[in-house]
Amino acid sequence: MYDTILIPTDGSEQADRGVEQGLSLAANYDAEVVLLYVVDERRHGRTPALGSTAVEHAKIEDDAIEMLEEIADRATDQGLDVDCECHRGLPWEEITSLAEQRDTDLIVMGRRGATDDRRTALGSVADRVMRHTDIPVQAV
Repeated sequence: MYDTILIPTDGSEQADRGVEQGLSLAANYDAEVVLLYVVDERRHGRTPALGSTAVEHAKIEDDAIEMLEEIADRATDQGLDVDCECHRGLPWEEITSLAEQRDTDLIVMGRRGATDDRRTALGSVADRVMRHTDIPVQAV
């Protein structure tokens, strides 16, 4: 049923729930897992007072890759094939674009991430992903 599952994460507690659900589904269907972290250029695009945007982006990417590798190790221990990607841009655009490029069968993600408030059922990224792709999305 599912050959490739895309699991985007921002490292938040809610996103971690999506990661766990996505890995569980991948194990059940013996699906390949694509893990994605997007450095949100809207949040991290301003130059800090004592540094540069490039340095900040590089630090965020390093931390993201380390986090993705830890998740990949857990998935590999379950016998799953995993690919990790770290992109820069608008999260919803990068998620939908990668999902189409990789011919993804399912996107599994948290209902909201680190920056979304709790006044709505879905965070802005999950909402936009659902609105801009024909690929099924499971929001956890």
